[in-house]
Amino acid sequence: MRRVLITDGMDKNGIAELKKIGYDVAEKFYGDEELGTALKDFDVVVVRSATKVREKHIKTALETGKLKLIIRGGVGIDNIDAKFAEQNGVSVMNTPGASAPSVAELALAHMFSLARFIADSKATMCDGKWEKKIYNGIEISGKTLGVIGMGRIGMELASRCKALGMNVLYYDVRQDLNVPGYKKTTMDEILAKSDFISLHIPISKGQPAIIGANEMSKMKKGAYIINCARGGVVDENALIAALDGGQIGGAGIDVYIEEPTKNIDLIKHARVSVTPHIGAQTAEAQERVGAEVIQIIRIFFEK
Repeated sequence: MRRVLITDGMDKNGIAELKKIGYDVAEKFYGDEELGTALKDFDVVVVRSATKVREKHIKTALETGKLKLIIRGGVGIDNIDAKFAEQNGVSVMNTPGASAPSVAELALAHMFSLARFIADSKATMCDGKWEKKIYNGIEISGKTLGVIGMGRIGMELASRCKALGMNVLYYDVRQDLNVPGYKKTTMDEILAKSDFISLHIPISKGQPAIIGANEMSKMKKGAYIINCARGGVVDENALIAALDGGQIGGAGIDVYIEEPTKNIDLIKHARVSVTPHIGAQTAEAQERVGAEVIQIIRIFFEK
């Protein structure tokens, strides 16, 4: 019987289905020092964001030769040393389409929160204040959205924002990518013309931030940054400085360089809307992730 380890949780219906079709499923989170040894006893490991499957863990797992498949229940695989795994006969796959609508909707929610002071309004009302005249917001209709990374999530966000009356520009490193209905342009034009910039790109370990102090200085004064992609894509310290200096009007952040984040200056900033990495945390997304994980496992082992 094939053994499947689920380290960061999965939809209960998906787990039940795996067991029903004959897989031995274990649900347990392992810390950095324990993970490699644990993987020696499993054919498949399914992770999300919390578990980092690094070269040392894979090396240890290879001692038994049992581990054949690592699945990331989500979009990116930057928390897995995929190249080393593949070079040593361990396949790495993900579920890129499952969470795209949920992440796109969270990015849009941050845009609305910033535009209309939704989180701030609740906080002050809970303090017994009625600061109606302070919260003079903006409409997002008629504004320009710049999408950096026009993959599944970027396209989901673009379609929603276009329906709301926004102009949509996008930049993508894939030269041959052409998405009808939206204007493909340069990074510099995205920075200069966008009222909202939303990032939907991966970042490699040790790679500098895509949006740092230099990029923020090129942005339209008072523009907003949305990051529901990966911690480190936006330079957190440069962002705080740009917010304090008035260059950036606000930021919606779901992902952080360190998680849980200890950057109190960022999360408590008056012009920052924050959530604790919940982009894929919807019932619908978790059901889709579970279904895709099952499909991957069945195709891999039952082909």
